[in-house]
Amino acid sequence: MQISGDAKSKIPADAGLDEPQILTVAAQPIARFRLKVPRAEIRTVMGPARAELLAAVAAQGIATTGPWFTHHFRMDPATFDFEVAVPVASPIRAAGRVEPAELRAATVARTIYRGPFERLGAAWGSFDAWIVAAGRIPAEDLWECYIKGPESGSDPSTWETQLNRPLVLTASSE
Repeated sequence: MQISGDAKSKIPADAGLDEPQILTVAAQPIARFRLKVPRAEIRTVMGPARAELLAAVAAQGIATTGPWFTHHFRMDPATFDFEVAVPVASPIRAAGRVEPAELRAATVARTIYRGPFERLGAAWGSFDAWIVAAGRIPAEDLWECYIKGPESGSDPSTWETQLNRPLVLTASSE
C-alpha cells in the first residue's frame, strides 16, 4: 500500500522534506549495535558504533542491502535509546557488541529530508505534525536511513536522510 500526502496536510515549504507517503514495509534482517546514552553523547558514540557494526558485518562476508540507519525506540529529551543498524542479506552471527535482529514489518509514514543533520529535529517536528494532520497516530519509535551524508560531499544541503515513523493502526486506518 502506498498513499501520498493528503491535500489538507501539507509540509511547510522550508522544512526540507519531500511529500510524505504512507506505505507498508516488510520485515528485514539487520545487524545492530544497541546503545543507550545521554543526549549530549550522541555525536561521540555514533561514528565508532557505525564503524564497529560495518566491520563486524564485513568480517562475516555478509552483504548489506541498504544504507545504515538509526532506530530510536522512544524519544526522550535526556537519553537516546537506539540502535545503529544496517539491513543485511542474511542473518549475521553475534560478534562482540554487534548482534542479529529484525526490523519489524510495519505501516509507516516516510519522507526524505534534505539538509544538515542539525535541522533533523525541526524536520521531524514538521513530519510528525503532517502525520497527525493526516489523521494518523505515530508510534513511539522511528528510524532514520542515512542515504547521503558527509561521506558523499561537504555541502550539507545535498545530504539526504529518509525519515520513517511507524503508525499505530486503528480500525479506521487498516
